[in-house]
Formats: sequence, structure tokens, C-alpha cells
Amino acid sequence: MKRLPSAAPILSAAAMRDAEAAAFAAGVDQDDLMERAGLAVAQMVQRVAMGRDVLVLAGPGNNGGDAFVVARLLHQWGHDVTVAAMPGSNEGSAARMRARWRGGTTPPAEAPPRAVLVDGLFGTGLNRPLAAEVARPLAALIAAADTVVAIDVPSGCDADARQDLTAAARADVTVALGALKPVHCADLDRCGTVVLADLGIDLPDAIRTIARPVIAAPQADAHKYRRGLVAVLGGAMPGAARLAARAALSAGAGYVVLAGEGTPGGPDALVHRPVDSDAALAELVGDDRLAALLVGPGLGRDTAAWRLIDAAMASSAPLVLDGDALSLLGSDGVGRIAQRRGPAWLTPHAGEFSRMFSERSSNKLEMTIAAAKAARATIVHKGPDTVIATPDGRAVVAAGASSWLSTAGTGDVLAGILAARLRPGQAAAAEQAVWLHGRAARLAGPAFVADALIDHLPAAISECR
Repeated sequence: MKRLPSAAPILSAAAMRDAEAAAFAAGVDQDDLMERAGLAVAQMVQRVAMGRDVLVLAGPGNNGGDAFVVARLLHQWGHDVTVAAMPGSNEGSAARMRARWRGGTTPPAEAPPRAVLVDGLFGTGLNRPLAAEVARPLAALIAAADTVVAIDVPSGCDADARQDLTAAARADVTVALGALKPVHCADLDRCGTVVLADLGIDLPDAIRTIARPVIAAPQADAHKYRRGLVAVLGGAMPGAARLAARAALSAGAGYVVLAGEGTPGGPDALVHRPVDSDAALAELVGDDRLAALLVGPGLGRDTAAWRLIDAAMASSAPLVLDGDALSLLGSDGVGRIAQRRGPAWLTPHAGEFSRMFSERSSNKLEMTIAAAKAARATIVHKGPDTVIATPDGRAVVAAGASSWLSTAGTGDVLAGILAARLRPGQAAAAEQAVWLHGRAARLAGPAFVADALIDHLPAAISECR
């Protein structure tokens, strides 16, 4: 299963270069740092090679220098190693690593295929597509290999995931050096399983990957309101609202009210409340015991939907906006959300995000962070690489989610989980919700429906002690 390390830092290529420069300025030897990087990669290659022949591809820059360290160490450890190298500089650490390799080299276009391929051609500095004379032999060698290990990023990938460079490379394992890069989160199909090599240098505060949360059991004196009163406003498609309300119940809420029209359904624990009059609606959304108010799942896009959105926006309760609510609010709603009296959480998929926020020039991480600041809200930008960003600029990435989540209703379930985790005294509710949602999907196995996903939430929560 392709995956990312837990709670790992994520830095842009430029930020990683700045961290390395600061380390060198503080006295870290560049040759030593390259030796550390090469050692980490060589140890991973040794684990996956299992005695098979190894071909190491070395590029012209520092990525190539790391590759020469890998080749030298593997040769010392008894592996049959061939090196295919591009011409490089005669100065600097990379050149010195080349000089320490005594085994000779061949051009990549003439390299023989091997069972294990180490891709050290290009690293984080690449900003244009690979030339055909490089891409063609690389693709052929990858196709012939049983196992491919990439150094830092597969060659031809944009480390910052800002542009599609039509990468020639893919990897079964990518060894990220120092910190993960945005492409590791955005393109697991090309990066494979990503492992992090800690190079022992100080890093700035960074975006990080999601980690399993700690969720405490309710206190001995807990009651339904202390555990959280959640109100879900249903609309034209009441089934989606019921799904979200059921998820809130199973994710730990103490009391869930499903408000709106439609035939009651779902667990008996759900409290159904009509909001036919403006007074009834105002009373519900103005209840100061509310831990969360959720609007959007199955809301519809008619006049009745706007009535519920306007009431929710006027409330000071913590607000989760999902689905149709996001589409109706659109770009005009960003300012309204930012001016609310209470905090807000938005759960857009890619289409809803693009309808609300116009910035499309940078990568998903940067777009989501900017959007959270603009809306003064926490944004859960859903997808195979879900990004959670807060108004203060912090972000967490959850990549490698089960592809079986691509079925109707799973977003409604996530919205319900999030509403439940907003109960009083709980921090990092969005991270908890996304982790629980992803873990429940893994527990559910293949071909589940959204209703079944809810059934696995208690087991997922039990793993968070």
C-alpha cells in the first residue's frame, strides 16, 4: 500500500535549500550531509534489493552526488553495482562524491537494465520537462526493473507539485531527504511508498502529514451536552443529512438533532425536529449549547436551502459548511464566512473549492492555506491528498486515502464526523475527523457504501487511545 510517514514535515524545495544553507552556515559540512543522505538511501536499497543486481543513475547535480554515495556503499556491502552517469561539475560536494567512486561509469542511454534501479538523476531543482534523450532511456530502464528506488523525488517530477512536467520516472519507494516535498503528497502513484531520511539538520516550522490522534474517553461525569450537541440542517435530499447525522452519532457526539422536512429515518437516537417556522429555526441555531451546526449535505439549491444557510451564517455556533452550502455561497460567500461571529469549517472537494476560491496558480497546499486565511476558517480540502489548513497558516496533509472512498455519501459522513469532533474541549477536530474517516475506510475494506463506513467508526476511535 502506498503511504506517507506519519507526522512528517513537508517543505518546498526552496525552503529545504534554505534549511540546508542555514546548516552549512552553522558549521555542518556539506560533504558529511551528502554522505548521510547517501547512507540513508543505500540502507533502503539494501533492504529491497535482497541480493539482486543494482543500477544507479547519477545526474549532474547534488542528486547525482547522493547517487554516487549510494553506489559506493552498496559496492562496499557486496552488491553488484553498475553506475550510469550524466556529465557533472568538477567542483563541489557532488564532484567529490564522484571522485570517491572507483567503479567506472556508462552513459544512461547505454546502461544495461538491472532488477533494482536507483534513480538519482534529478532532484528538487528540476523546473522543466526532461529532454527526450534523457526521458527515453530512463523510461526503458524503469520498465525493465523489478524495483525502483528514487532519491528525494522521481526524476522529472516537480518537487513543489506546481506543474505537470510529464515525468518519465516512477518509483516503488522514494527516500525523501530531510523533509517531504509537496509532490510526495500530491503524486503517490509516481512516488510509491515514501520514507523520510532525517538528515539531522534543523528545519523551520513546517506543514506536516497527518498522525493518528489521541481521543480520550468521555469523563466519568460526562453528559450528552458536554459530549456535544450537534444540529444537522436537512434540505431537499434528506438522506444525505441523515447520513451525516448518523456519522455524528457514531463519531462521539452526545446529542444529534436532525432538523428539516422529510420522513424520519436512521437510528432511534436521532432527534428529529421540524423547522417549519422562522422562529423554530432561529431557536435551534441560536441554542447556546450547540457544539456544532452542520449545513450542506443534501441541502439542495432552492429558496428553502438559502433560508437554512442564512440562518446558519447568522448563528454564532461553530459551523460546518459542506456540499450544496459551499456551492450556493460560492466566491461571494468567502467574505460572509470571514465576517461570521463564530468559527467555521469548510469541507470542499476540488470542484467546490474552485467555485469558492479563484487562486489556481500554485499547488494544493498553498491554495488551501491562502483560502483558509481569506475565509478565516479551517478548510478541509478533500481528495486523495486531503489538505487541512487553518486561518493562522498551519496545515496538515492526509494522502493515500482508500480509493474506495470515491462513492456517494462519504463526504456527508466526513462532515458528520467533523461536527461530532467539535465537541467542547477537543482540539484539532478536523485532523481527528479526517484520520477517523480514512481509517474507517481501511477497516471497511473494498467496495463499501457510505452507510457501512459509519459502522467502522467506533473501531477506528478505539485505536486512538
